[in-house]
Amino acid sequence: MSGSSGEWQAWSNSLDVRGKAAAESLRARFEALGAADGGDWAKSEICEDLPHLARFVLLRSLWHGPIGSWADPGALDQLPAAQRLLAAGADKEDLVRLVRAVAYEAVFATLDELDSGSDVNVSGIDVGWLVMESGEDGTPTGRALSGLHEDLLAMDPSGREGADLWQ
Repeated sequence: MSGSSGEWQAWSNSLDVRGKAAAESLRARFEALGAADGGDWAKSEICEDLPHLARFVLLRSLWHGPIGSWADPGALDQLPAAQRLLAAGADKEDLVRLVRAVAYEAVFATLDELDSGSDVNVSGIDVGWLVMESGEDGTPTGRALSGLHEDLLAMDPSGREGADLWQ
């Protein structure tokens, strides 16, 4: 997603006053969250009726929490195995990279399983599930968040698409 400022202006000017205000607000929310292409995200959400803001927030939260938090000072202190490896001379940066890669793989596998909710799962039992956006009051909007595992790497806040996990 990458459009020019002129394209955004032309598109937003084609909206009525209420629609333009909503588009500008959505664009500002994306940009406040760190999306470099907030206008493209907002335009796509509005034109295609896709829950891009919920998708962006969820995937970025997974990067900041379960994946990225392992790089925080003291994060390895909670793992006795990590402490033993460090005491035995392991490189701390390598351990951080390892636990972040394992966390990434676990998050990816979980998202992949959630995305395949309508398929027969590994148990062979034909039951399903759906990840859905909700409004501020918690009420489902009816807009499904699908293909989450496909965009996990692209949501790396560093912009490096997880490249530092496999060095």
